[in-house]
Formats: sequence, C-alpha cells, structure tokens
Amino acid sequence: MFAASRRPRTVLWAVAGAVAVAFLIALEIAARRYGGVPGPITNQAREVLFPPKPGPLYGGLALMMVVLTWRQRFIAAGAAIGIDAVFVLVRWAVDAEVPEGQFFGNGALWAMLGCAVFAITRRTGEERVLLLKGVGLGLLLVAGRKTGDTWLLITAKTHPTVLDPYVAAADHALGNPSWLAGRVLEASGPVADVLDLVYAQLAVAAVVAALYQLRNVVAERRFPRHHLVRTFLVIGLLGPGIYMIFPVVGPIFAYGPGTSGTGGVEWAVANLWPHTPPTLTAPHPVPYDGITPRNCMPSLHTAWATAIFIHSRKGPRPLRYAGAFWLVATLGATLGFGYHYGVDLVAGVVFALTVEGALRAYDRGWGRSGIRLVAHGTVVFAALLVSYRYLPMEMAEHAWLAGPLVVLSMVSVIHCYVRTTRLWDAEPAPVRLPRQPEPPVDGRSLRVGPGPVGTGPL
Repeated sequence: MFAASRRPRTVLWAVAGAVAVAFLIALEIAARRYGGVPGPITNQAREVLFPPKPGPLYGGLALMMVVLTWRQRFIAAGAAIGIDAVFVLVRWAVDAEVPEGQFFGNGALWAMLGCAVFAITRRTGEERVLLLKGVGLGLLLVAGRKTGDTWLLITAKTHPTVLDPYVAAADHALGNPSWLAGRVLEASGPVADVLDLVYAQLAVAAVVAALYQLRNVVAERRFPRHHLVRTFLVIGLLGPGIYMIFPVVGPIFAYGPGTSGTGGVEWAVANLWPHTPPTLTAPHPVPYDGITPRNCMPSLHTAWATAIFIHSRKGPRPLRYAGAFWLVATLGATLGFGYHYGVDLVAGVVFALTVEGALRAYDRGWGRSGIRLVAHGTVVFAALLVSYRYLPMEMAEHAWLAGPLVVLSMVSVIHCYVRTTRLWDAEPAPVRLPRQPEPPVDGRSLRVGPGPVGTGPL
C-alpha cells in the first residue's frame, strides 16, 4: 500500500519531467529554425566550459544552498570560487576573448552539478531527495533565464507586426502614464540610475526574499508548502504564452528611438516618446523588426515585483520595506523608461494575483473560496485584454469612464485576494496526514470477527 501510494506521485513527476524536456527540445529547435542561434539546452551546456552570464548561476547556487548545512555551504561556495579562479587564469593565459561582465559563473554551475552527483552516489532516502530538490531549484532558476531568452527571440521572429497602437489608444483612458513618467524621470537625475539598477536586478531581490522563506529547510528537512520561487517560475512559464497572443514592444520602441538612441526610429510609428503623447487615431497592427521582443502585455516585471511584495509581507520589517520599495521602484522604472504602457502594469498586477491565488488554493486543496478567487482574476484579466484589443477607441473617447473602470477592476482583484487569503490565514489549512504502511499480511495481523487485530485464530 505504501509503495502504491507513492506511485501516482512518481508518475506525475515523470510526466512533468518528460513534458519539460520536450518543451526545451521544442525551444531548441525553434531557436535554430527562426533565429539561427543556439537554444536553451545548448546555451546551458556550453556554460560548463565557456564564459556564462554570472548572475543567474550564482543566484541558483544560493538557492541550492538552502538544503546544505553551514559547513557544506562554505565548501560549495569555496569550490565555486576556486573553480572560477581556475577558469579565469586559464582564459587569461590563452588570451581568450571574454564578453564584458562574463568572467565568473562556471564555478557555480560546477558546484551545483557536483552536489547532484554527490546526492546520487553518497546519499540515500530523504537526504538524497532533499539535496536533489535543492539542486533542481537552483538549476530551474538558471534554465528559466535561458528559456526566457529563447522565448523572447521566438516572439520577435514569429510576429512581424505588433499591436502597440491598440494599447497606446487604450492607455489614453489612464492619461498616458508612460509619457508622464518618462518626462519626470528625465528630469530627475540620479533617481533614474537607482530605478535602472532596481529594474535590472529584480532577480536579486527575488533570491533574497526566497532565501528568507527557505531559511528553515535544513532544520525541517522539507521545503515549505508555498514559496516565492514557485510563483516566479509559474509567472515566467505562463506569461510568455500571452506575448504570443498579444505582441507589444512598448512605447520607447513603438513611439520613440528605442533603447539604443536613434536606431529604432525607422521602425517607430512616430518619434514621440516621452514629450508628445500620441494622437488618437484608429489603431491597426504595425510592422516592427525581427529582433525586439514582444514582451509587454502583460508586464511580467510588474507581476514579479508584485509577487516579491506579497511574499515579503510576512518577513521582518527591513524585508517588508524592501519589498514595498522594489514594487514602487519597478513600477516607476517600467513606465519611466518607456518599457511598458500603463495598461500593461494593470494587467501584470491582475496576472500575478491570479497566479499567486491559484498556487495557494492548490496547496490548501481547492475549495469554493479558492475557485472564486481564481475565476475572478481570470475573468478580469481576460476582459482587460479583450478591451485593449477590441475597444481601445471607445476606452480613449470615454476615458472618464473607462479609466476608473480599469483601475477598479484591478482593485477588485486585489480586494478579493486580500480578503480570501486573510480568511485562509485565520483558518488553519486542513492537516494532511501521511499515509501509513499497511502491516504485513501474516497470521498475527489478520482481523477475525469483532475482536482487536491479531487476536483471532488463523
């Protein structure tokens, strides 16, 4: 019975692993077909020897270390730094060309792979499972970055036209906040440098919040039921699929010079951002280059920052303040740098709360309150996308009505999420008792008649 109870879970993990491998293979093929570049599998494999992007690898190593003791953490970190030092010396000795900022990272990958080998060869039972979960968590962060880069390339290659005029028209209902924030940020001086750092280092904030949540994994010998990394991964898995449905490049690209100066003007509808709001005309799809990712709708930076804010609420005061700062700074950066429209941010908040609510409902066991929360968020999110696509002119012409409705729809999801999760926190989650192994079938364990176990005759 005990072995049978584990079988469905084993089958589930096997199916999930097979689907993940098939997805990565499909992305590898698509990257080579559409872009003529290596996909996530090749890029990850080459980083065993070639210069990698250092951030995700050391972030993954930090997440993996939550399953290690302090002594093991020092050993893993020392091994990673030592291996990186060897790689740097060898590249310096052979005068190898190294891209700027990509000197370190191989050591972190080698340390994670070494821990995986150690778990398989030197550990058994729960210790092996826990260590492999930690390695998997770290590698998922790295693989997610590689997968995201490939997916963004696919969005650019498969969608020659973008829907920015529709979103820009709908954004009139909110008063064109990206144009306003762009002018404010342009005049703010050093504030722009701070926001740029915040926007670029979102993953660092996520790792810090996740490390706090996972700080007791070694003591409890298990991961918490729900943590930030899960939400981050699900947002990153589902969000790019919506990019394929609603391809948008953002105001600095569609209505400005792009991020590299005047190079993007040739593809822009007009060079207006951030000083001149776009005129209201009937929207239509417009062509754009095959390089710029169509990654605006919804704003996943906003969704991830919202997730960080939510998961930091139960932390100490410095973490709560940091989570709130990161959310506000991310919203300011996404608008002020022209990466997103205001309606993108609204969709991103609704998307994040819906995903977070679904994961928490799944952990508790689906009930009426969880289904209602997820259904509410899903309906609002779908209604926003449909409105942006098919009713942008009506939204712009009746901004006094459409603007408040867009904001109120987001507020309704926030209210539903807060109310539902407070009820969940007040009412303890149902206790799931572990399955007990069935006693061995022999003469002493058979029940005969109404008497206790083992008292009847054979």
